[in-house]
Amino acid sequence: MAGLNSGPDSGLKNVNSERDLSLPIEKHRALENFYDSQEDEISIRKYLGIGVQWVSLVTENLLSHPFIVLRRQCQVYNASQRYHLHPFALMPSIIHLHRRQGVTTLWKGLGSCLLVRGMSMAVDDVISKVTSWPKEVDSRTSLKRFGQHVILKCISIAVVMPFYAASLVESVQSDIASEKPGLFDVFREGSLRLLYWKSPQKGRMLPVWCLIGPTIGVGITKYLFGLVIKGISSRIMRRRIQQAQERKGAKFKDDSLETQNVEIYSNLISMLTTEVIFFPLETILHRIQLQGTRTIIDNLDNGYAVVPILTNYQGAVDCYRTTVATEGFAGLYKGFGAIILQFAAHIAVIKLTKWVVTQITEVISSRPPQKVVQYYNLDRGLNSNSTTISRSLSSGSDIDENSVGNRSVD
Repeated sequence: MAGLNSGPDSGLKNVNSERDLSLPIEKHRALENFYDSQEDEISIRKYLGIGVQWVSLVTENLLSHPFIVLRRQCQVYNASQRYHLHPFALMPSIIHLHRRQGVTTLWKGLGSCLLVRGMSMAVDDVISKVTSWPKEVDSRTSLKRFGQHVILKCISIAVVMPFYAASLVESVQSDIASEKPGLFDVFREGSLRLLYWKSPQKGRMLPVWCLIGPTIGVGITKYLFGLVIKGISSRIMRRRIQQAQERKGAKFKDDSLETQNVEIYSNLISMLTTEVIFFPLETILHRIQLQGTRTIIDNLDNGYAVVPILTNYQGAVDCYRTTVATEGFAGLYKGFGAIILQFAAHIAVIKLTKWVVTQITEVISSRPPQKVVQYYNLDRGLNSNSTTISRSLSSGSDIDENSVGNRSVD
């Protein structure tokens, strides 16, 4: 017996606990019909991936709004003494704003921002249906179709620009010094700007024709740059996944979850890169769009007082020169700490959601199929005294009796 126990090929092993007495459930050809289809697990993984995409979309459009409000308030305040280039500089102002005006103070203008984004998608859709120009492009799009897509985006940016400027006012004005706007006031203010195409509607307000050129230039450049970054990052991630599969010597049967992960992270990388690089140009656009609107904003130098925005820029170039001359080059990056907070929160939400999805997937993948549980009577409980594993299926089953006999334990 000692020789049998010590032999490496004896097939015997020492039993140290009751857990070692458990029967390993191996898939047998005769039991193939009693295993659940892999389509169930694949569909669950698909739905979980879609859930992650929805969380990322909600985070981008809703949870990021307070940081966008902070960033815009810092950008348009030309007389501020603090530049808020890092997140820690914004913390005292945020605390003071919440104490003075409540939690909702950083959610102002959310409705108008969502309406403007919906309007932009609607304009894209209308132009695409009227002209048959493509709303979206990919690597297989021809050069002609790509040019048509760029023209579509330029027209869309030009049409939405007055309403975006009206939404900008609602997102930066102080709640305690201004009347709360109605839900559809953004359309009324944007339409008034369109009516005063050549001459300004109010004193120092720049006319639309003066704003439309810089807005289209920055908007389309930012959009195309984002497409390039998204394409490069997605290709790199797909290549890494392919290399990992080659090292393992196997390819995933269902790569839908991996595709969704690539889509989520490539969008995040593209958005982060474009927002950082085009931050100074966005500062200039926001300042010239807000000029002449008589907007009063919260003073983020202390978080207590309110200040009016009084500027007299002649255009985008004059705004750039004046900003650099009076505030220095760092003046173009006022409120950069808010964008750091925004993407830190965005990444944290995605990581938390991915962790939850991973845990759910592991639990679903590790459970035995339901039909196998019924066959082996695994749900009888741990206190059963019988060591014989019998069939709980009817005798009319199509299982091979010989195979079952070989698998049973007497």
